[in-house]
Amino acid sequence: MNREITRTETPAPARQFAVLLSPTRRGARLARLLTTAHLSDWGLPTEAAAHIVAELAANAATHGRVQGRDFRLSLTVSPEQRLRIELTDTRSDQLPVPDHPGPYAESGRGLLIVAALADRWGVEEGPVPRKTVWAELDLVP
Repeated sequence: MNREITRTETPAPARQFAVLLSPTRRGARLARLLTTAHLSDWGLPTEAAAHIVAELAANAATHGRVQGRDFRLSLTVSPEQRLRIELTDTRSDQLPVPDHPGPYAESGRGLLIVAALADRWGVEEGPVPRKTVWAELDLVP
């Protein structure tokens, strides 16, 4: 009796991480630290992603804050080697718009930093009252 074993190769599953965090400076800092830790564990570069998460989490804590409602950080690495960062908050009435601050302004550059570091970024509305600000990094040049 002769048995032939056939094994089909399936693409590697996407690596995912998601967490709810309080919309505070501490929650924004924790979002950055968790991003760095998970990407390091996955063997991926962390610097650009950490900066993007820091800016988006700071925006979620500052502009997307609603008393008693957390924001959600989500990291997904697709089989195509693309990292997608998503921050979801509960202020869909406050859509982010890149600002053009003056040379001495102390704020207003967060989305400009995200746009400079990310390969793509955008905003998805809904379901009400949520919005998700996302950024993608191509992990393979």
